[in-house]
Amino acid sequence: MSAVLQKLKRFKLRALHNQKKFGVAGRNCEEVLRKGCLHLQLPVPGSTLCLYEDGTEVTGDYFWSVPDDSELVLLTAGQTWQGYVSDISRFLSVFQEPHAELIQAARQLLSDERAPLRQKLLADLLGTVSENIAAETRAEDAPWFEGLESRFRNKSGYLRYSCESRIRSYLREQGGDPADRRPSAGQAVEGTGARGALGVTSGASLVVTEAREEYLRVVGAMCQKLQAARYNSSYFDRGAKAGRRLCTPEGWFSCQGPFDVDDCASRHSINPYSNRESRVLFSTWNLDHVIEKKRTVVPTLAAAIHDAEGREVDWKYFYRLLFTSENLKLVHIACHKKTTHKLLCDPSRIYRAPAVPRRKRRARQRP
Repeated sequence: MSAVLQKLKRFKLRALHNQKKFGVAGRNCEEVLRKGCLHLQLPVPGSTLCLYEDGTEVTGDYFWSVPDDSELVLLTAGQTWQGYVSDISRFLSVFQEPHAELIQAARQLLSDERAPLRQKLLADLLGTVSENIAAETRAEDAPWFEGLESRFRNKSGYLRYSCESRIRSYLREQGGDPADRRPSAGQAVEGTGARGALGVTSGASLVVTEAREEYLRVVGAMCQKLQAARYNSSYFDRGAKAGRRLCTPEGWFSCQGPFDVDDCASRHSINPYSNRESRVLFSTWNLDHVIEKKRTVVPTLAAAIHDAEGREVDWKYFYRLLFTSENLKLVHIACHKKTTHKLLCDPSRIYRAPAVPRRKRRARQRP
């Protein structure tokens, strides 16, 4: 044991929020701490050492378990360190106003980094802060609009169009006009994922002739409501009100996870407003029906109209299932499960409750 204690252990040391590292060696934790404080001109009392990677405090018992050449952070009294995520948090806090000094600091941090995971995190971070996320118009960020038709003059306008195209696809008939289904050059990155799917209007084929007129009337009412809502295109518009968009005011979207879980375990996120690559990649994300449109919602609507027997179908309930975030989840392609969902519509909401007639008040007799 005495031979081990005599062996010097080497570390790379830095002060909190200081990217400059220096080498230090010692036979125990106290010696390394003392040499570090001397080099950085910091007081020894109250100072501690911790691992840069995860913030674990390096004490006497843990000292010999730390690999040689590990990176340590020297903290003075009152300072804390939670691992390299603390560096990332510093950059995240200034995402909205990236500046030259920030980008240079990120590049310096990346150039000194050797751990693969931290390299990837820093590279992704640098790519994000270097982008002109706040830019909105074609004049402010021309590369973002490459490949899009000239009629798109701002980012929010194009993202609204992208969302509208996805919602419209839920109405299209499978056997409709081929030109209606074929995307134009400006639609090539929309990624609606609805080709060959059973559209709402094509659901008329599921009802008998006698009920078809009523089915088309209901679909017509849905279309009018959808047009009035501008096809819920505000879901992708970062400038929309909080309750009408699926992103932050800066344009960050988070995956809402597969249909059968509450959130995304992988924490997928994307900002299609940041650069052209992210805009194109965002087209692979899906607006997934939790209760499936093709297998469940449309057939249930058709059956409800066929079996109405004088009852009034609550078409607004089906509208919300088909076209709104009540039944739509924005999911990363890796979280888009293509298995049968096996979820049903709520039987208690298929028909509207009959109106209760008001009792007529008796006329007051004059004395």
